[in-house]
Amino acid sequence: MRVLGLMSGTSADGVDLVLAEFSGRPPEGPTHRVLAHREVPYPEGLRRRVLEAMRGGDTRALALLHHDLGRFYLEAALPFRNQAELLVLSGQTVWHEPPLATFQLGEPSHLALGLGVPVVFGFREVDLAAGGQGAPLVAYPDLLLYGEEGVRLCVHNLGGISNLTCFRGRDPTTLLAFDTGPGVCLFDEALERLGLSLEEGMVLAEEGEEDPEALEAWLAHPYLQAPPPKTTGREVWRLENLHPLPEEPARLLRSLLAFTARSVLLAYRRFVGPVDRVLLAGGGARNRVLVDLLRAHLPLETMPNPKVREALAFALLGYLYILGEVNVLGRATGGRDVRAGKVVEPA
Repeated sequence: MRVLGLMSGTSADGVDLVLAEFSGRPPEGPTHRVLAHREVPYPEGLRRRVLEAMRGGDTRALALLHHDLGRFYLEAALPFRNQAELLVLSGQTVWHEPPLATFQLGEPSHLALGLGVPVVFGFREVDLAAGGQGAPLVAYPDLLLYGEEGVRLCVHNLGGISNLTCFRGRDPTTLLAFDTGPGVCLFDEALERLGLSLEEGMVLAEEGEEDPEALEAWLAHPYLQAPPPKTTGREVWRLENLHPLPEEPARLLRSLLAFTARSVLLAYRRFVGPVDRVLLAGGGARNRVLVDLLRAHLPLETMPNPKVREALAFALLGYLYILGEVNVLGRATGGRDVRAGKVVEPA
């Protein structure tokens, strides 16, 4: 089956689309082949509205954004018309407060009717209703896609939020998955506040020095001490919530990247232990300063295209749903094993 996965992450920078072909089913399968990848950034006005929604928005603004994102996803997917038998939509998370609520925007009906193909969506809210945290959702797909016999492997995603999946071989009983804390959301927020590009920010961070007082205070955050299963979001990791905050730009940017790196390494030391390989994915894999800080302590390998991983994993979530298979494991999210998702059929 040819499946098109659409993924918008906590970096809130747009959508990644992966067209993949799947065959077979667990435990032996499935096998897969990536056929195409497309990355479409949000227009500046749309991205600004998404970020505003993450900070809280009025009902009308959220309703308009929900449908405007649906139309954006349809436009992004149009080049794949007649190439996919199934579409799978993550939606754009704008609020994540487990176990009480999780909220994704992007009306899937625009895709289903616009392309004439069923759309599977709504994974997080189903997992939440099943007693889970609504994340990390793609732990089981990671195991099925990347598991190697006899190898303890972690797939680490550096998006706005940082999360990992760790397992040995393809054994679900070895699965461990959780959000380690902030990914690049704090650094990105600082870039926006300072009016800098990613490259300009990385150059400043390379020149800057860490602020020991700030790092000590930030690393005392209770989320970083809590054991998994656990998930977090941009509601928690905002500059306004960090105290003290260095004023000098280079010092601020260096300290924010050091904070992400140290929180990641703290998670490996406390909750994961030794691993054979760490496959790095997500937009943060493009941040050379952050990657260098991690590479000094982890057996890190950047995926050939780090933006493919999550959209491919969501495509697999949808494929498993259509097969009638469990696609989210309680070991990862804290709930029960569940066939998560809902379907919109084309009219």
